[in-house]
Amino acid sequence: MSEVQQEQAPVAITKKNQLIIYLFAGALIAAGLFFGYTELYQKPLEAKAADAMYVAEKYFANDSSELALNGDGTSKGVLYIIKEFGGTKAANLAKYYAGMSYYRLKDYNKAIEYLKDFSTNAKQVQAVAYGAIGDAYSELKKNEEAVEFYKKAGTHFPEDEAISSEYLFRAGSFLELNGKNDAALEIYKQIKQNYPKSEKGFNIDKYINRIQVQP
Repeated sequence: MSEVQQEQAPVAITKKNQLIIYLFAGALIAAGLFFGYTELYQKPLEAKAADAMYVAEKYFANDSSELALNGDGTSKGVLYIIKEFGGTKAANLAKYYAGMSYYRLKDYNKAIEYLKDFSTNAKQVQAVAYGAIGDAYSELKKNEEAVEFYKKAGTHFPEDEAISSEYLFRAGSFLELNGKNDAALEIYKQIKQNYPKSEKGFNIDKYINRIQVQP
């Protein structure tokens, strides 16, 4: 090895060691920041949001939609929780309550807005949310959008026969009402095939026959 190579080797090793140290230090800093954010900020925020939700949930369960949305002057409503605790699980759930409350109050545009912004891994709840969006679009006479979300609700969690057959039936009924009999018949047959033991499936033959006997 030449003298130049001998002099360069320790320099290369040193730079490599420095890079490893920097990467390790960066990983430690990132881990520390994540831990600090989770333990010192996110968890306390989640706890505060959950506490704020307690009364709002009671009002929602009692169909007191205005109080669920805006609170009672002492306790806060879901709109406050969405605004002040964004990014928490409670704020996400509050969007569901807000959407459903606005639907009850016949403010269908706001119902759609909040329900579209809600998402959950609980498939039954998500299916109901999609179905409520379909109902809101139906009230607004937006036919294509209503059918889209009824289908979405009816296929999101096929394991739940009651929910799936109900929203598929609403899609089929809506299509039939708007003169789209072929599309409606396809959905009715889907209910008959996939959910024959459900309430809708048990009675679906009369809807199939009604379309098939039409000239």
